[in-house]
Amino acid sequence: MSKQYHYDVIIIGAGAAGMTLALQLPENISIALIAKGDYQQCSTYYAQGGISAVLEQDDSFNLHSTDTQNAGSGICDEKTVKMVAESGPSVINWLADLGMPFTKDRQDVTASGFHLTREGGHSRRRVVHAADATGKAMQKTLQAHVAEKSNIDVIEHSIAIDLITRNKLCVGLYAYNIQNHQVNVFSAKKVVLATGGASKVYLYTSNPDGATGDGIAMAWRAGCRVANMEFIQFHPTCLFHPEAKSFLITEALRGEGAKLLLPNGKRFMQHFDERAELAPRDIVARAIDHEMKRLGTECVYLDISHKSRAFIKSHFPTIYEKCKQFDIDITRQPIPVVPAAHYTCGGVMIDLDGQTDIQNLYAIGEVSYSGLHGANRMASNSLLECMTFAIASARHITSTLDSTKKPGRLKNWDESLVTDSDEEVVVSHNWDELRHFMWDYVGIVRTNKRLERALNRTSLLKREINEYYGNFRVTPDLLELRNLVVVAELIIRSALARHESRGLHYTLDFPDTGVSAEITMLTPDKKPQKNTTKISLISS
Repeated sequence: MSKQYHYDVIIIGAGAAGMTLALQLPENISIALIAKGDYQQCSTYYAQGGISAVLEQDDSFNLHSTDTQNAGSGICDEKTVKMVAESGPSVINWLADLGMPFTKDRQDVTASGFHLTREGGHSRRRVVHAADATGKAMQKTLQAHVAEKSNIDVIEHSIAIDLITRNKLCVGLYAYNIQNHQVNVFSAKKVVLATGGASKVYLYTSNPDGATGDGIAMAWRAGCRVANMEFIQFHPTCLFHPEAKSFLITEALRGEGAKLLLPNGKRFMQHFDERAELAPRDIVARAIDHEMKRLGTECVYLDISHKSRAFIKSHFPTIYEKCKQFDIDITRQPIPVVPAAHYTCGGVMIDLDGQTDIQNLYAIGEVSYSGLHGANRMASNSLLECMTFAIASARHITSTLDSTKKPGRLKNWDESLVTDSDEEVVVSHNWDELRHFMWDYVGIVRTNKRLERALNRTSLLKREINEYYGNFRVTPDLLELRNLVVVAELIIRSALARHESRGLHYTLDFPDTGVSAEITMLTPDKKPQKNTTKISLISS
């Protein structure tokens, strides 16, 4: 029998965005923080690089904004970029006040006192970090403070199934408890999607297993628009080893002088971009993909062994220890690397307060399309974005909560017409098929023919999955597969609608970049739309 729970605010997702929002809300507000797994099963925990912020005199908000716009290939939203860039110092100071263990400048070079590194696309050193495990440090810091708040209930091992709406108002959601197999009902005045991205739709990804696009799919089914789903960022350098499970090799290595090498030991990035290894991720990933296909090799190599052993071990202890587990000594030999799906630059459309098209529903972090990243995310802008919008959404929720009507009791989950499945192989087979053809047909380099093939397969899978969903009781794998197939279709439809190559979307049918700067907007039950204006505010 399902249970009903009511809170003032329900946040789906317990990463940096969700926890920041929870901590920014007043302590007299009842909050539920729903986590699909435990705290470690989110992308924040695995983020290595850092948080970009303007902290030095040789830097400026205008420079940060310009770098972001350049990386985004002309379709970033100017108001969003300005807002996020200007929030950098206050975000860093807030985290520092919470006790975030940022790496300090040992040589007193920086006025801020923080050690700053430089990553691809940045014209200055502005990436604040905690060694090479910034996300882990951030997750633990925020988690410690959330644990101290009596008004925040952390509900782990629960998967959100669908949002509950009434007349374009979000009033709650259904969530499946993995431990007792029960579907519970949660009602709230405000609901926030902080569910992360969708890179698990690809066969190879740097993301944890939970990155299955749940928030994007739920918002789409509820009637929200999405934008720029064709822009999937493939991180250029993930550890290539059969037992490594796509361990990320941070871009900060290249920021500190690491070189990309072919199997014969020769550099190649200078042939693709004058910035060489410090070019934006889309360029580096395509270059690696090109060389791997040209040579028929399984990987390329990233070499930082010319730096001192002490430097490497102090700056990149996590990577050093991880590679050591696989008998790779990065102080003496190069690291085998391959690209892997890493970040979803598109998502649920929001305004500057994090509001979606549905009233009382917000989206923050990787699940959202704020306009910051455009056609390509610049390194270390993601953690800054999720915290900036968490703070903005908390401010808006606080100011409007008293005037928001309590939804009351909602309809219970009905399982009277379904049974337990005796065909779980259908789910596992479709899961594998989906991720394989997305990698093969909708990867780093695309063609219309490949995209059409992928769309046909997605349509077949979607019908089969929906039929299965309607006949059997839900399971975690089924729920994630149901969301993945929706996200796959959104990515493919968006890619087919863009008749140019821009940023992360590269197609052999349209290899040139168009003149007009447009976003790709998808509206439920309607065809893809191009919007020639750079959207800042979307009415909800």
